[in-house]
Amino acid sequence: MRIIAGSAKGTRLEVAGNSELRPTGDRQRETLFNVIRDHIEGATVLDLFAGSGALGLEALSRGADACVFVERDRGAARTLRDNLERCKLQERGRVMAADWRAGIRRLVGEGASFDLLLLDPPWAREATSEWLAGLEPVAAPGAMLCLERQRGPAPVAGHNWALRRTLQVGDTAFHLLERIVPPDEGC
Repeated sequence: MRIIAGSAKGTRLEVAGNSELRPTGDRQRETLFNVIRDHIEGATVLDLFAGSGALGLEALSRGADACVFVERDRGAARTLRDNLERCKLQERGRVMAADWRAGIRRLVGEGASFDLLLLDPPWAREATSEWLAGLEPVAAPGAMLCLERQRGPAPVAGHNWALRRTLQVGDTAFHLLERIVPPDEGC
């Protein structure tokens, strides 16, 4: 597995020896990033269920300003830190070794806001509604959320998220959602 494009193009990424990790393959990442390329330059990115960090690292390599990686497995978080250094992107990346809920609580407390949210949860888990609701406080108005799941029906949007597009690459589906600002929240 390697970085596809940008400043770290060609850099090989390590993956922790955790059987639950399922890194997003090169072909899938290339397809996704070709579609979302207009949302990357200068973006503040959240890579949730980060694993090897392949998605967030690809965003940083292609010009995102910063990325916070949230990964609960401590071994995977260590490998992710090594991958940041290998790509020479450690100045713009931050790794949080935490469960997604704890990571989001901490980010909310810090007043964090993200333009691009990348979620690659374990495919066996189905908590889309919970994730969408939990991410609202850290998603900037108009933010894009990319949810990677096993190929199948699109998630039911809600919680101020609108499904904009679904990409299918092999057995992987990327559901692209946009954060909608309710009229009472203003801009």
